[in-house]
Amino acid sequence: MKSLIVVHPSFDRTWPYAADRFQQQLQKDGDAVLIRLDPHSTQKLGDVADNPESVVRLVLLQVPATLDCLNGFTALEEAVILPGGYEFTPTAELVESLKQRNVRLYSHPSEGFWGQSVSEFALALTLCGLRRIPQTHHEMITSHQPWSYSPPDGIGRPGARGEQFGDDPRFTNGTVEGKRIRIVGAGNIASRYASFVNMLGADVAAWDPFATEPSFHRAGSRKEWHLDRLVQDAEIFVPMVPLTEKTRGLVTAEHIRALPTGTLVVLATRADICDMTELRRRVLADELSLAADVFDIEPLPLNDPLLGRDNVVHTPHNAGRTKEANYLFADKLIDQFLPR
Repeated sequence: MKSLIVVHPSFDRTWPYAADRFQQQLQKDGDAVLIRLDPHSTQKLGDVADNPESVVRLVLLQVPATLDCLNGFTALEEAVILPGGYEFTPTAELVESLKQRNVRLYSHPSEGFWGQSVSEFALALTLCGLRRIPQTHHEMITSHQPWSYSPPDGIGRPGARGEQFGDDPRFTNGTVEGKRIRIVGAGNIASRYASFVNMLGADVAAWDPFATEPSFHRAGSRKEWHLDRLVQDAEIFVPMVPLTEKTRGLVTAEHIRALPTGTLVVLATRADICDMTELRRRVLADELSLAADVFDIEPLPLNDPLLGRDNVVHTPHNAGRTKEANYLFADKLIDQFLPR
């Protein structure tokens, strides 16, 4: 059996480890040829495939194909055809043609391929927000002040700075254990994050009107039926749903205003599910702390007031792109191929 993978560098730009993973995995079932086009190539599938009549499995990654191209693949049984790095379905004309030929066409049913990477990163943001790890890392490069744990006059007082205490008591700080963590979402990313913080001993509640019951209890979270109520007692608030037309602005200014003073807000999926104007206002007023990988403006301007603040942890939108996420992008499609 022969498999053929054809990839354009435009796809590699989005998923730099996925095409080679396709070849590595498909070689387990026989010959698997990988063709990588020139960066400026406008060639179609039919221009580059030798002996297309011998190909049984086809993986086409951001390379154009026409009906004429595919007609040469007379032995084709299974295919993955991705028009773009985020486009999972080819044209209706190609889909119908392959259907008429009884060729199985596979696609991603969800974006679970980066669920683990984003949820782990969100946990890291949470820990960094609680313990000020990035801030102290940066401060100790230019000053010995971070090493000084003495109170201002050297006299210890209840609730004042003491030995090896580097947290900011104005905001939620310390351990995950015992914290009230409130999550918007119970899908691929949110349910994993919920299970992590539940394992660490947090009191976890989540709101997601579209998720099934097992999505909550298997992640160790209590199902909250009302978003208005979810925000009221949060110590750590984590909006964690994909950005769609239905979720844009889902967390309103009123919800943001209802968060208790000192709440740590963690943003790891998309910022625009929140009213960012109100969130920015409260963070800049030192009413909330923020640990964010995603923003309403990307890249953040170098003079953006969120940058460098003591109550903000920031990273440049890289939560989901691990090598493992690339591998899963390929694996979750290959898993759908028929056993051979």
